[in-house]
Amino acid sequence: MPFTHHPSHTINHKSQTENKSHLGIGQFHTKPDILPPKQELRGKMAQNIIFVGPMGAGKTTIGKALASQLGRTFYDSDREIEERTGANIPLIFELEGEEGFRRREQTAIAELMAKTDIVLATGGGAVLDPENRDHITRQGFVIYLNAPLEQLLKRTAKDKSRPLLQTADPRKKLQDILTIRDPLYREIADVIIETDGGPARTVVKNLLALIAERGL
Repeated sequence: MPFTHHPSHTINHKSQTENKSHLGIGQFHTKPDILPPKQELRGKMAQNIIFVGPMGAGKTTIGKALASQLGRTFYDSDREIEERTGANIPLIFELEGEEGFRRREQTAIAELMAKTDIVLATGGGAVLDPENRDHITRQGFVIYLNAPLEQLLKRTAKDKSRPLLQTADPRKKLQDILTIRDPLYREIADVIIETDGGPARTVVKNLLALIAERGL
């Protein structure tokens, strides 16, 4: 499968041993022991494409662009919660705490996963809930979009809509969050994309090629 070379992005696929084979954007490496993505193993019942990853990784930007190219409806689970409650995320955290927000998030994701042929960007902490992980892995092709810590800090530095980062030391807080969540993202991902801030259109172009190859 041809890919346009861009050194700032790599895509990895799961193997039987949970080791990652590396897909440089300029070339596609396959190995005999690599399993088909979970989507193929589950059959063709679920065609949703779901982005997981930390805050600031670009899930909404890339998800919207990908959905537009595919002619699919795009959803952002955080925006869905805000629309349903009439309150923004920081206010929900203030009034209900993180626990209250996570309950709302679980409900929203369960309902969104009942849809088909959508592109969904999940909140960074959605993977903390086992029920969310189960819905996501059963009902879609999962893309873990990641970025280096410095990039994530830069993108979220002035964003007051990230209540978990409103601390005296956002760097430490974000690193602590990634330490907990990164293994969960990797556990459920069909594809892992590492990016250091390259153009979103390059990621979208390569994902379109991958999606076409997988018949999603």
